Formats: sequence, C-alpha cells, structure tokens
Amino acid sequence: MGRKGLLGSAACALALFASATPAVAGTTADLLKRLHEKGILSDEEYAQLLKGDSEEKAAAPAVADGASGGGKPAVRVADSGVGLEVGDVTLKFSGSVNGFYVHDNGEAPSANNAVTGGVATVGGNSSAIRNGLLPGFLKVEVTTRQAGWDVGAHFGMYPGINSVSYVGGGANSGGNPRALQTSGIDFRQTYLTFGRAGFGEVKIGRDIGLFGSEGILNDITLLSSGTPAGNVAPSNTTLGRIGIGYIYTDFQPQITYTTPSFSGFTASVGIFEPLSSLTGPSESNKQPGFQAKLVYDGKFGDVSTRIWASGITQKHNVDAGPDYTGWGWDAGAKVGFGPVSLVGYYYDASGLGTTALNLFDTDGLGNKRDSHGFYVQGLATFGKISVGASYGESRLDYANAADALANPTLVDRNASWVGQLRYGLTSWVTLLGEYVHTTSRAHNGNDAGSDALAAGAILFF
Repeated sequence: MGRKGLLGSAACALALFASATPAVAGTTADLLKRLHEKGILSDEEYAQLLKGDSEEKAAAPAVADGASGGGKPAVRVADSGVGLEVGDVTLKFSGSVNGFYVHDNGEAPSANNAVTGGVATVGGNSSAIRNGLLPGFLKVEVTTRQAGWDVGAHFGMYPGINSVSYVGGGANSGGNPRALQTSGIDFRQTYLTFGRAGFGEVKIGRDIGLFGSEGILNDITLLSSGTPAGNVAPSNTTLGRIGIGYIYTDFQPQITYTTPSFSGFTASVGIFEPLSSLTGPSESNKQPGFQAKLVYDGKFGDVSTRIWASGITQKHNVDAGPDYTGWGWDAGAKVGFGPVSLVGYYYDASGLGTTALNLFDTDGLGNKRDSHGFYVQGLATFGKISVGASYGESRLDYANAADALANPTLVDRNASWVGQLRYGLTSWVTLLGEYVHTTSRAHNGNDAGSDALAAGAILFF
C-alpha cells in the first residue's frame, strides 16, 4: 500500500477511534504519536494529522457556545445568580422573602396627639406577622448581546404576605386581616434596557426613580421593619424611614439614560410620567417630570466611599388655581472602613410634600409647602453579627398664614430612633431584631409617640 493509502487509512482509523471512544484529553494526540514512532506515519503525515486534530479542538468550543448536536442551542448554568444560558441568551431569577413579628405600642387617641400626616401610632397596642419595609419579590431578567448591543427585558413582581383591601391603593391598599382574603402583588418593574461599552445604558419602562433612591437603598431599615404604620391591619409593607428622613422615591414610568463610569463618576438623567398631587386640588398636567442623579464610587486606601446627589422637578397644572412647579434635591454619602459603615443623607424640597411624592405638597388652593429632612446611621459588622443604629426626621412647613389657620394639626416633624441587630444565618438568610421609637409633632404642638419591637428574617437569592 502506498504512502497516500497509509495516510488515508490512518485518518479513517482515527475517525473510527474518536467516534467509539469517550472524550479523554490528549487521546488522539497520543495515538498519532504511537503511529509515528512505529513508522506508520512519516514526519510530514504526523504533523499534518496533528494539525488537523488541533484545529478540530479549537473549533469545538465555538460550536458548544452556539449550539449542541443537531443545531439545537446549548444550555448552560449562568455564571452568577439562579439561572441558565440558552445559546447567547441569559435567563436569570432573583428574589427575596421576609417576615417579621411586630409589636407596636402606641398611645390611646386624644385631642393632644392628633397629627395630620403623623406616622407615630395612635390607637394602643397591636401585634402582627407581616412584611417589613420590603415586600417579597421575584425578578426575572432576560439579557443577550445583539448587533454589538447589550439588551435586556426586566420584570419585577412584589407580593406581600398580608391580605389587603384593594380599596384606594391597589396592591398597596389598606390591610384586611380576615379569612378568605388575598395578599397584594405589586408589579413594580417592567422595563427594557440597551447599552454598550463607551455608550452607557438606556432604560425605558417602570422602575425605581432617581430622586430619593439612594436614601432608601442605603437605609438599614430596608431589610427590616422601621416604623410599622398600620400594624392593626398591616398592608404590604412597613414605613422603615419613609417620611422619617426621606421622601419615598417610588417606582415610576420613565425613559432614563445612564453614562458609562468615568473615573468612578456616573450620571443619570430621565423624563418621567407627571404625578398629580395626592392631597391638593385636581390637576391636568401637560409636561413630564425630570429627574437626575450623580454618583461617585471610589476607594482611598482602606476607606470606601459612595457619594451622591440627585434632583427632581415637575410643573403642575392646577385645574382651578395657580400652576406651580415642585422641585427637590438631595445629597448623601456612605463611608466604609474596616467593619464599620456610616451614612449621612439630607434633602430639601418645595411643592413636593412629605413621606410620598406630592403628599401634603400644597394647601387646598395649590400654594406650595416647603419640606426638608435627614438621617444619619452607623453599622458595624463582626463576623456574622452586625449592630446598627440610626436617627432621622422629616419636616413640613406651612404654605402661608392662611394655611396655618386652616390646618392647625398639620405635621411639623416626624422623627425616629432605630436600633438593630443582625445575624447572618447562611449566605441567603439573615435574622434581624429591631427597636424603633417614633414621634410625630403637629404645628399646633400636638405630640404622638410609639415604640415598636420587630423580630424576623429575610432571605435573598
């Protein structure tokens, strides 16, 4: 048999050997080496077949990344999170579940503790098994890369464990602790994203706002209860520090652009669905709202820092009264060194209200009220145990003298002290205990105070 025939026979034998033998690293190369040593393959033939084997191995991962045998997409476990990759599409699931026993000790109602807009409990003692500041949530994300762009679809469902009435507030309406009821499912997030390196990212849909977002996301009561509010008939969530240090950012329809990071700086700017006042005269708003945020993340030796500032503005077109423009800004910083992290936050606003966006933002004629607030906190972690404490308050001013005469019990200040203990049971589960003292004071001097104890757990996956 000629040398060409030997080469063909060797190639055929290798093919049969490869199809009948389990994949073992180096198997084909070892066989070629033995055939070469026995003189069956010349140096040239050995080099040629060895090169072909190497090219086959190099091509194999590319096929595995795109498809399995038969042209079907390969399925792999995603690098992070709970999810998988199907071809070039990544599907990820993340979520959280929490529950707390909350005992709230409030004052009995009287003429001296009536505060309109107060958050301290008035109505005696109560006990509840309920969610904390966070309801549960399940987030589903589908992402891929197409034509040089990173694109994604994002959905976030936030179910509570308590039954709600669905009267006046949808999934976040007042609680309804009776048999045969259902909990509220708040579909807070549904948005798309597209972006790429050097361009940044565009977000279109419903997601958390820019103004006030850092205030709540860096608050230690985000994982726990904070001020209970409505503990006799609990709704989806407690208040945490909402209205007691910051205005709730909310989840809002928006088109937002975020820049790439430049030496630790990122900026976001967006147009938002205009919001009407919750307590003022009726409105028919004609222009969108605008929000922006600037964040710096950096490290100086062993000290980590996150510094931010954000702003919000919107024109309100009042149906029967003067138009007004509500605005607000905030700023804050989180500093970490060793086991300790410290947070300081401040906001100032006009025509924005308190506790929620556009709650008590004007008097009955559309005249703006000013507001401001702050909180400070510290958290120290030693192994699995963390100890934290914070103080914060929110203040609301009258629009004018007529407003003062018409609304004597309007809230002047809501404030609270929080002490918190955490224990990291596992990488998913954290046990928490908390004490909260809340006070509310009206402009006419009325005062209310309450004390709450909370104990429970939160799980993230």
